[in-house]
Amino acid sequence: MTNLAPQSRNEIGIETAISVLKQRFGERLQTGDSIREQHGHTTTRIANQPPDAVVFVKSADEVSEVMRVASEHGAPVIPFGTGTSLEGHVNAPNGGISVDVSQMDQILVVHAEDLDVVVQPGVTRMALNEYLRDTGLFFPIDPGANASLGGMAATGASGTNAVRYGTMKDNVLSLEAVLPSGEVICTGRRARKSSAGYDLTRLLVGSEGTLGLITELTLKLQGIPEAISSAHCTFPDIETACNAVIATIQMGIPVARIELLDAESVAAMNAYSKLSLPISPLLLLEFHGSTPGVSEQAKTFGEIAEDIGGSGFSWTDSPEERTRLWQARHDIYWALVAANPGREGVASDVCVPISKLSEAVTRAQSRAKELGLTAPIVGHVGDGNFHASVFIDTSSPAEMASCDAYLNWLSELAVELDGTISGEHGIGQGKINSLVKEMGGSVDVMKAIKRAIDPDNIMNPGKVVLFD
Repeated sequence: MTNLAPQSRNEIGIETAISVLKQRFGERLQTGDSIREQHGHTTTRIANQPPDAVVFVKSADEVSEVMRVASEHGAPVIPFGTGTSLEGHVNAPNGGISVDVSQMDQILVVHAEDLDVVVQPGVTRMALNEYLRDTGLFFPIDPGANASLGGMAATGASGTNAVRYGTMKDNVLSLEAVLPSGEVICTGRRARKSSAGYDLTRLLVGSEGTLGLITELTLKLQGIPEAISSAHCTFPDIETACNAVIATIQMGIPVARIELLDAESVAAMNAYSKLSLPISPLLLLEFHGSTPGVSEQAKTFGEIAEDIGGSGFSWTDSPEERTRLWQARHDIYWALVAANPGREGVASDVCVPISKLSEAVTRAQSRAKELGLTAPIVGHVGDGNFHASVFIDTSSPAEMASCDAYLNWLSELAVELDGTISGEHGIGQGKINSLVKEMGGSVDVMKAIKRAIDPDNIMNPGKVVLFD
């Protein structure tokens, strides 16, 4: 794995902060090797960099207390939700204290009439939707993993439903956060819009824990649709499948999900989930609305697909069939792991304008082939977002170098096509250099904001932006 050298460590400050916090939190502050390694866990090519201690907090006041002690002694603080992030977000390159919010898992209040909910950051998306089931409401952001909502907000997550319901940036009305100084702030109220001052909510959503630690969120909810249908269709090649996506979006069909899988991914999904889909590029779709509406949407897509060259179009409103199909899609990473024994998967994502989707995906496939890499592609292609997961022997320096070269090239391709280096995974440690290529001088503005809020650089240091 790529091993980023630790930045300067404040040994005395970290040791003193841990000693002070141990007296306050007792057994809720842990320093054992296994729990520290778990909290440095990272599903990426970057090596595990564990914190020096892990503290389990239960309230905003406790987070504030941790932050004040850490600030006083110059000890880094790394927020931790469920550890499902993909770009080294929870690593501790400077050492420090991991603040685990998993015990802050209360759903505080549901305002059903206003379609919003107030939650603590450790609530997972699945737990929230289970809680909401009897209300007729649901929270639509679905990144696949059962991530914590605080972590999803911190990384600006989205997922399969983003084409219809947007990303976390579109679905967080306001939040409460603890700043590096220990001050607790609230960024807004429950109103659906506001022109009152700077948009601090959007500043903190996607900041990856580098500006503050989220302790409460007010989220938008949606009504559970009257009817849901799913469809799938096979295409002769990736370009044709992408053209079907473009035509669907341009015609204004309000798809809730539209997912692309290349032939290699379909083969792995068949084997893992016991399906029998044709081994060729595939689109999976879901439609939400009224009973006649979803039927019309599915049939219209079927006509588009047939005109473009698709085959085997099939749709269903059976809940069992829909669940089976989408569970298979959510399990695709593990299906690919099973299909590549002895190799480790390195996930990445980029997002391009929808008109550039076909070019981006086909060039990504060609480049992987040139480098001799196995890099299956899947994607939330309704908004131009796709993932390339590279499977490599991590003990091979040559394969590691090829993987790094490919992922750097993929980021450059996205920028070349006027896209972004990450549609939903974030920057973390893994894409810091690529961020400069995309944003240019805007990164200096980000650094200025970071210095103003966190002058001692204790909040998740080594992520998003680096200081000299």
